[in-house]
Amino acid sequence: MPPSCHRRARTPARRSRGTSEASRERNQPCAHLPRRPDTGFRQGGCHVPPVPPEVCEHGSTWIKPSFLWMMYRSGWGTKEGQETVLAVEITRDGFDWALRNACLSHYVRGLHTDRSAWQHDLKRAPARVQWDPERDLHLRPLPHRSLQLGLSGEASARYAEEWIVSISDVTPLAHEIHALVRDGDPDSATRLLPPERAYPAGDELLAHLCP
Repeated sequence: MPPSCHRRARTPARRSRGTSEASRERNQPCAHLPRRPDTGFRQGGCHVPPVPPEVCEHGSTWIKPSFLWMMYRSGWGTKEGQETVLAVEITRDGFDWALRNACLSHYVRGLHTDRSAWQHDLKRAPARVQWDPERDLHLRPLPHRSLQLGLSGEASARYAEEWIVSISDVTPLAHEIHALVRDGDPDSATRLLPPERAYPAGDELLAHLCP
């Protein structure tokens, strides 16, 4: 049974979703960039465009495994400064490390010992988790939530230097799906969506992150 915070019928209230393989996890982390990035550096054989400081929220690199949530965030790759959408494939070992060392981004009575302890843990944690409503094809919020994973400090360095496996530009795909949605063809749009499944990890990775 896939990991979730609530064992309820069908879609759990909170779940980490993405495209995963035996040793890899495909995400869209902080993957909205200005139009046509032409310079950058190479990471693991992949060209990595420069990321302006304003792209990453609150000084963190955010891993957003849900494709449709990224479409909501970037307006299908049309918002100013977010015209390029990248799919970043990282190692599962790296993703697991980030989850294991993450702290929930807000205080929850019963999950944390007290507010002071939570603040202490959040300040020291190299990663933080928040749960945002998943989106449908029209980018409307759904009743269940998907994981957003923010990296800073050691986690951000590990991500840039160790975890990245490949990077691909999925902007044309985003525009194609958006066009089908606009044209009233949701079935064709759905067929083009990247396949996403519940992340195959043990409950212990999420237990300290589930309100």
